[in-house]
Amino acid sequence: MDTKKSNPDQSKLDRVVAEARRSREQREQGYRERALKMYPWVCGRCAREFTRANLRELTVHHRDHNHDNNPADGSNWELLCLYCHDNEHSRYLEHGGKTGTAGQDSDTPEVTHNPFAGLKSLLEDK
Repeated sequence: MDTKKSNPDQSKLDRVVAEARRSREQREQGYRERALKMYPWVCGRCAREFTRANLRELTVHHRDHNHDNNPADGSNWELLCLYCHDNEHSRYLEHGGKTGTAGQDSDTPEVTHNPFAGLKSLLEDK
């Protein structure tokens, strides 16, 4: 029995990945440039100030975590330094937030087990 694994066309895969990256970079450049013109170059959380020399460390955060929601008035954006931006996304994920990207919804059940449920009664017996 011949069990051949079909290899995807590598050049086609490379083209698709390259196109997706170009699209993302174009989308990011659009709202990033608009946000940098609209807002002062200061982190919205730690108030660190930025200049042209370190501007690459200032990111645009989407308040609703949907990177495709880019209103012209900038109401969904805030400028955050790299550290505050990472912290914001970590907090969001820890609290069970879903990303604004389609297809990333989690179907994992909620944890209901409490390992310390009977601890109080065990301690009271002693």
